[in-house]
Amino acid sequence: MALNKKLSELSDEEVIKNFQETNNLEAYEVLVKRYKDPLMNFVYRFVGDRDACTDIVQDTMIKFYLNKDSYREFAKFSTWIYTIAGNLAKNELKRRKRRNIFSLSQSSDDEWTPQIEDKSFLAPDRAADSEIKNEFIQRALLKVKPVYREVVILRDIQELSYEEIAEITGLSLGTVKSRINRGRNQLQKLLKTIYHG
Repeated sequence: MALNKKLSELSDEEVIKNFQETNNLEAYEVLVKRYKDPLMNFVYRFVGDRDACTDIVQDTMIKFYLNKDSYREFAKFSTWIYTIAGNLAKNELKRRKRRNIFSLSQSSDDEWTPQIEDKSFLAPDRAADSEIKNEFIQRALLKVKPVYREVVILRDIQELSYEEIAEITGLSLGTVKSRINRGRNQLQKLLKTIYHG
């Protein structure tokens, strides 16, 4: 490698360039290490299922490996890999919708009650309290329409810029901003219902 820097010190774009040019597996592993956790967080928030999330992130990494040459330098690597993960997550939701078309509307409401009723777990421990709040937010997120949920997660949880989100989703900047606002409004209403309802 012409550069004297270690792979781990290079930017994402430099690392993938190295991987494209040399087929160096170490370069691939550096990027997998950098993106595995953020992608797990993104996909879990989007689909709400840990097993499916693990599969989707693994599939993302396989697709990245097999299609490394389709990455072009003008895009940020993060945008490219989030696009792959986002598309796989959406496909998973479509598959589920087809599978559960009848039972979905009933089961999603039934799941809520037991978790909220038992307040005895809240008292002693702040960690438990924040864990439960997280759980509420996650459950509410999963009730937000997927078209809004994706952009809210990318903006508020993954902290990506509006421009990056527009690139990942293929939407215009205006549409991204309006969907984020709608998604946030839906989320706030759902959280009010959960906390006060």
